[in-house]
Amino acid sequence: MRRARPGAGASRMPAAGGGRAEPGPLRQRESRQRPGRPAAPPAAARPAALALVTILSFASRFHRLAEPSHVCWDETHFGKMGSYYINRTFFFDVHPPLGKMLIGLAGYLSGYNGTFPFQKPGDRYEQHNYMGMRGFCAFLGSCLVPFAYLTVLELSKSLPAALLTAFILIFDTGCITLSQYILLDPILMFFLMGAVLSMVKCNSCADRPFSASWWFWLSLTGMNLAGAMGVKFVGLFVVLFVGLNTISDLWDLLGDLSLSLVMFGKHLLARVLCLILLPLAFYVTMFAVHFTVLNKSGPGDGFFSSAFQSQLIGNNLHNISIPEHLAYGSVVTMKNLRMAGGYLHSHWHLYPEGVGARQQQVTAYLHKDLNNLWIIKKRYSDTADLSDPSSPVEFVRHGDIIRLEHKETSRNLHSHRHEAPLTKKHFQVTGYGINGTGDSNDFWRIEVMGRKAEKLIKVLRSQVQLTHVATGCILGSSGKTLPKWGWEQVEVTCTPYLKRSPNSLWNFEDHINPKLPNISLDVLKPSFVEILLESHMVMIRGNSGLKPKDNEVTSKPWHWPVNYQGLRFSGVNETDYRVYLLGNPVIWWLNLVTIGLYLLIAVSTAVALKRGVQLTSELKELSRVVLHGGAQMMLGWLLHYLPFFMMGRVLYFHHYFPAMLFSSMLTGITWDTLLKFCAGLLSPSTTARKLYGGGFLALFLLIVYSFYLFHPLSYGMIGPMASDPSSPMAGLRWMDSWEF
Repeated sequence: MRRARPGAGASRMPAAGGGRAEPGPLRQRESRQRPGRPAAPPAAARPAALALVTILSFASRFHRLAEPSHVCWDETHFGKMGSYYINRTFFFDVHPPLGKMLIGLAGYLSGYNGTFPFQKPGDRYEQHNYMGMRGFCAFLGSCLVPFAYLTVLELSKSLPAALLTAFILIFDTGCITLSQYILLDPILMFFLMGAVLSMVKCNSCADRPFSASWWFWLSLTGMNLAGAMGVKFVGLFVVLFVGLNTISDLWDLLGDLSLSLVMFGKHLLARVLCLILLPLAFYVTMFAVHFTVLNKSGPGDGFFSSAFQSQLIGNNLHNISIPEHLAYGSVVTMKNLRMAGGYLHSHWHLYPEGVGARQQQVTAYLHKDLNNLWIIKKRYSDTADLSDPSSPVEFVRHGDIIRLEHKETSRNLHSHRHEAPLTKKHFQVTGYGINGTGDSNDFWRIEVMGRKAEKLIKVLRSQVQLTHVATGCILGSSGKTLPKWGWEQVEVTCTPYLKRSPNSLWNFEDHINPKLPNISLDVLKPSFVEILLESHMVMIRGNSGLKPKDNEVTSKPWHWPVNYQGLRFSGVNETDYRVYLLGNPVIWWLNLVTIGLYLLIAVSTAVALKRGVQLTSELKELSRVVLHGGAQMMLGWLLHYLPFFMMGRVLYFHHYFPAMLFSSMLTGITWDTLLKFCAGLLSPSTTARKLYGGGFLALFLLIVYSFYLFHPLSYGMIGPMASDPSSPMAGLRWMDSWEF
């Protein structure tokens, strides 16, 4: 027999698929009716309320969906990517593919032919059918309201709490704006809320483990987790949210004396199957579809390895035959493995006066060019002419010391202890010598990552590092763009810091050697697992390297909960059709106050319990419902907000909206409980009902009226800017940082 932990089962957080029939304090359950409390609404009212909020949600999202009839904000990216799927053209994006695939599918099914260029915001759609893609995003954005309604209803068992949450999301101008355009955000939030709702519904089946409904909701939770991760990597936050709840649930099951080890093992395996293996299979499948559909060469080729590019129809490496292993005398090109690192390149131009030694420039160039060609030679002796059939073939091996002679200028790849042009702590790389004759600073040791000495070097597949023999530095691309004297190509340096990174790794792409037999590049075709891993490395590097565009409005995480600054979706001048992404300030500040109230109640209760203070029955009930009912929503808000403070990438206002969903649900639960608490202090039930109903009515009217004031932000406005006293929006510019 296992010994139960002290207090096991007395206090625990619900998780996807809770395992015991008896609910703990955090379980969704009906609280006992207290004297003076308003009676629960009849069950028949719930479907009617769900229908009402669903109709209002769809009406608010589809209203004026066609306006403006031009490209708005990031539609230029995600609409274009939808076109790429329709045309099967390979591209690169920092996010996983599911969201863009669904946008492309929606466009294809609605008759869009993928020919609109999506070049820049403001371009008119003219005759192109864009409504299918906008309508798809609006549909998913509309589903957030009923999802949140059902989640809060399940957690609180309170219809007013669910309705308040629904009204907050229906009448929030920010949620409406974000749902009406071709963006990833409504798709991400659809899967996020789907995962939360499925988890909560699965908890409600805790007294029927392994029933059909329990399996359904547990499996749907896993599928939604994969969907969220498949749209954006920030979907990891909801994975963590569900994971923490699941761990808590399993921990309590482990302490249940009535549960056998066999039954606990079944619970554990069910969660592994539905919350790990099933989502993983779905996630991998979406990448398989992604790479199968995008089989034509496109703007994303250069971000991936040469071996991957060789599989794309139209790429210069597709269906060609080249020698497999490097040999002395071979003419090659070398591609840097950092994202958009370019090809090792040189030309006749010299470094200008005052920039290191005045020798021939060596750079990284992003395009195919004859100046990318280099000849591999031995350290001291000249390699025999390739046209001489009598000269033996000698392969280059891991650990060999070689020279690289630039084919066009006959100068050797060279380094010395002069400063690099831009990265001052690195050494300069130049072209030096005459007709291949230079000095000892032209020698480089070639090393293949993960290989042993004497191993041959494969074209495309081998990742090599070139170490300068004289100084010990490593050849690499810094990623920095040279000034006009360097033709705005990428700086190549020799770094004395031996940390391995994609910047200092290269692969051989083109390979010319008539003495060697050619093989089809299909032999070097990377496996699906290799492609999957490579794509994730490229996405992660791309995410961390995101920088703001010119004149682009970025923000900081502390700006978001206070609604400090919005985003221009469309229009700049008073003659433009302007749409401005900004949350309804009344709603957002109500959410912020609620978070403060929740934390105050939590801290006060903890302090009181620590000091042994006896709470009244009303205060106990208030603490129980607020802390336990809202604990999951508070946890969700923290997990979707706090990580942004630690991110180094550029951030935007729209990154907060997943966290805003959780704060809105917390608001519904908390204010319902506070109003019930206040009503419970009054003896006559009629007075209590009036206070409770009047409080909710006041909140509903405040939300609707604030939406009436600020709705032009979502549905468009033309005329003077709000900074102009003659503008009808002038009185609504409550913060100077609002630019509508």
